[in-house]
Amino acid sequence: MASNQPAPDEVADVAWDPSVVVPDREPADALIRRACLDYGRWRPEDLDDARALLARSPALAGASIHAAAATGDVEAVRGFLAADPSAVERRGGPYAWPPLLYACYSRLAPGDGRSTLEAARVLLAGGADPDAGFLWCGNLPPFTALTGAFGEGEDGANQPPHPERDALAQALLAAGADPNYGQTLYNRHFRRDDGHLQILLAAGLGADRGGRWWARFAGHLGTPAELLTEELWAAARKNFVERVELLVSHGVATDVRGRRDGRTPYQAALMFGNHDLAAYLVAHGATPVALSPAEQLAAACVAGRRDEAEALLAAEPALRDALGAGGRVELVRRAVEAGHPDGVRLMAELGFELDHVTGGTPLHHAAWAGDLAMVRLLLALGARPTVRDRQFGATPLGWAYHNRQTAVVDYLLPLADIFDAVRCDGLARTAELLRADPTLARATDANGAPVVSYLHRGLTHLDALIALLQGTGSGIVTS
Repeated sequence: MASNQPAPDEVADVAWDPSVVVPDREPADALIRRACLDYGRWRPEDLDDARALLARSPALAGASIHAAAATGDVEAVRGFLAADPSAVERRGGPYAWPPLLYACYSRLAPGDGRSTLEAARVLLAGGADPDAGFLWCGNLPPFTALTGAFGEGEDGANQPPHPERDALAQALLAAGADPNYGQTLYNRHFRRDDGHLQILLAAGLGADRGGRWWARFAGHLGTPAELLTEELWAAARKNFVERVELLVSHGVATDVRGRRDGRTPYQAALMFGNHDLAAYLVAHGATPVALSPAEQLAAACVAGRRDEAEALLAAEPALRDALGAGGRVELVRRAVEAGHPDGVRLMAELGFELDHVTGGTPLHHAAWAGDLAMVRLLLALGARPTVRDRQFGATPLGWAYHNRQTAVVDYLLPLADIFDAVRCDGLARTAELLRADPTLARATDANGAPVVSYLHRGLTHLDALIALLQGTGSGIVTS
């Protein structure tokens, strides 16, 4: 979201890199790491380890004010502050954070007398800075306490919100947290839920609140009003109708160009085939902008407007080839993102590529989003479930599994090879493949990795999968 980034020496005191692993200095550090989302290595399965550590060693929760905040040991937090009020801002724990950040980034659910929400309230009452935060890898905008409360982000279901998200966010805002930070908004713009926006708008999102991060980095952050322009631009692309209406009802300008591609929300809506949204924006002050023939073709194809697309191609047949394979598959991906099955059908009939890899295929993106209807459609139109993306070497099934889209995983597992079947917890599919060909237990992938390397601790059927592979001569032994 930042327009430009500050120099490293300008941010050294507030930069934090989750990839830099510091050995645990205290026994409680291991507990904190497993309890807190870090936008790095943490995964939801780590909560099982955190709960197990707490069950074995309950005293760890009170080992420090940072551990108490991360586990929601409210009485321990009160005790630390009573003994030393300055502890409310003391940096410590495995990430050298102040206690409030551990409470806000913890994902331990309340129970057994523990509540990270109540711990946060005690810390705020004790003078904790509600705008506490850090610059992830030294980059703006900041990850603040509010960012931790709302959670989510590019890694989807692996970055869940705080278990008491809304109440924690409201507590932070009531204590003076500035709602105007782009990372919080960016992390939440992948889904239709507008709960965060309703809370933030009520607290003054879009108006300069004089927050400390703005005061320090104003030259790099744009303006609060620009945050809402970006939200409207993104919502118009994604066909998030209710979000567009919410933002427009709060006075967000409809004619300001977005910083990412220089297009207005109206143009963004059209380019993603969202003609009804474009008309709504015009009715609320947006200026219609003429599109080039290539842009008209894109808008018609994504929306599934067959007559318009065919007329454009009849007038200028070269438009299709001018898009190139990458451009054509990008339009299919847009239709998938905006939820336009008619557009996907039309483009498939026009010969647009479904499997050209530009990052992930349209099927990858539908699988990631958990859009089972779109997954079914793409497969029916000829999309191949075996295509792997370039960055991770993963199939659409792998993307769905990583993002915990169980309905899509269940649908795609019968099509999986032995590697995906094992990695994605497909016990029945693994058994089926091994019955047909027992030698698959010794298979290696294109990079030479054996199928047993696809086993991991997050598998529900780990022991059963190991037993299956053992029974076919894999040579694995359990310990």
